[in-house]
Amino acid sequence: MERDVSAADRPGDAPRFLADTMLGRLATWLRILGFDAEYFRGADADLIARAEQDGRILLTRDTGILRRRGVPPHLFIHDDRVMAQLRQVIAACHLAPAQTAPRRCARCNAVLELRTKAEAAGRVPEFVWSHHDNFWGCPTCGRIYWAGSHRQRMDETIRSLIA
Repeated sequence: MERDVSAADRPGDAPRFLADTMLGRLATWLRILGFDAEYFRGADADLIARAEQDGRILLTRDTGILRRRGVPPHLFIHDDRVMAQLRQVIAACHLAPAQTAPRRCARCNAVLELRTKAEAAGRVPEFVWSHHDNFWGCPTCGRIYWAGSHRQRMDETIRSLIA
């Protein structure tokens, strides 16, 4: 019941996703991988219209949505475990997370911008500020990111997903 969502059909273009209300954690992980993944908490008709209007692949666990007419390219997510969901999206869309992909805010999906150490001062814990030199900031929600030990664990998880 899936329309073809292969990234191979759009050479040079990374797919853009719209996750329904049941898939917030999946959207977060897609963002961590550098993919444009919006999360939508609205009515089904609005979700479908948004995916169509923005040219996004709809990710859903809601079989009711799939029974509607005019559903844009979509992927029905089978599992309720986020890592299995991520594996399914990677396989179905033939994703290859690039090391050079822009970093995205895990919270709001905006592309992160490099921040100076001075800009991070007072906005991150003192220990983090004193032990890190590279920071990124979200221009939309203001969140600050750095590559701490949590990033190493995420990288290990990512390597296991794409191996």
